[in-house]
Amino acid sequence: MTQSPGEYKPSRSDRLRPAEYVGGAAIAAVFVGVISLVATRDWTIALIGTGAVFIIVLVVLALLQMAIKPNAAEQAELGEGDTGPAEPPAPQGPTH
Repeated sequence: MTQSPGEYKPSRSDRLRPAEYVGGAAIAAVFVGVISLVATRDWTIALIGTGAVFIIVLVVLALLQMAIKPNAAEQAELGEGDTGPAEPPAPQGPTH
């Protein structure tokens, strides 16, 4: 079954990718929270460290994802396929 050019259905891994990022940030945050709780025995410091690490890791993962050039499937989803305006050809040299 083929899809029409305007009809894009993401795969299961594409749909679960945001959950992977949030899960990874949560795992890192829980790790830091447990380590800081064991080291200091202070719940306030552990909670602050957990929240800070969660936000920092999530922002870094989002920035790294934005740095990746989208592939053909993502361009089709965004509507930026080959249907866009073509760039004018570059000049080939002096024209006298």
